[in-house]
Amino acid sequence: MRAHRLLSRRVIGFLIVIALPAFWTAAPAAAQTPVDLELVLAIDVSGSVDPDEAKLQRNGYVQALMNTKVQDAIHGGPFGRIAATYIEWAGEEYQHVVVDWTELSDPASIERFAAAVAEAPMITEQWTSISGVIDRVVPMFDANGFEGTRRVIDISGDGENNRGRPVELARDAAVGRGITINGLPILNDRPNPWGGAAPNDLEGYYRDHVIGGPGAFLVPARDFEAFADAILNKLLLEVSGREPTGGAAQDYAAR
Repeated sequence: MRAHRLLSRRVIGFLIVIALPAFWTAAPAAAQTPVDLELVLAIDVSGSVDPDEAKLQRNGYVQALMNTKVQDAIHGGPFGRIAATYIEWAGEEYQHVVVDWTELSDPASIERFAAAVAEAPMITEQWTSISGVIDRVVPMFDANGFEGTRRVIDISGDGENNRGRPVELARDAAVGRGITINGLPILNDRPNPWGGAAPNDLEGYYRDHVIGGPGAFLVPARDFEAFADAILNKLLLEVSGREPTGGAAQDYAAR
């Protein structure tokens, strides 16, 4: 009996010795950095966007990020910082993370992010799957290292969803998780290089089928040349959390 008790004590001690190193070396859960906004910039590089137009889009975002008004808006929030990621998308199988989640707080961090966007290789692909990019980026908000008071997907594009599941289903699933989707439709009356007709009312399509969530809005760009001004206005609204008002009301549509 005594030998049995001694053996039991030795077994328990051995198990404790094994367990302690795992306890000591277990890493604490990573803290989430609080930010005013978690923002996905999702840019259409489908077949209807030629290389020059893709470059105009890239340059539009870079110029907007370098604008002191945008930088002041980022720094002027309660936390003085946002988190952003830049993604280019086309068909349901193509969503490319150009720059991953990055904290933007001061001119230096914002300019590094803008430079990384500008310098990345540029690729265009066929088809347009707005639902595909929404479904791809929604899980990216989880465990990204940031905790925002708002979560926004900013989608720019020049065509309607033609691949993947219905865009309304993807939109509603995102909105159900507390994510807002804003839109920047690029109005373009020329047929795309693959023979498809230009959308009849892309602004209305984005309003009715793409944007959604608290304070959702769209800012149409009248063409690719007008994209830079449109994205500047849109980023200012998204970063500040304000909704379109006043004389610009005709250019914005809240959902």
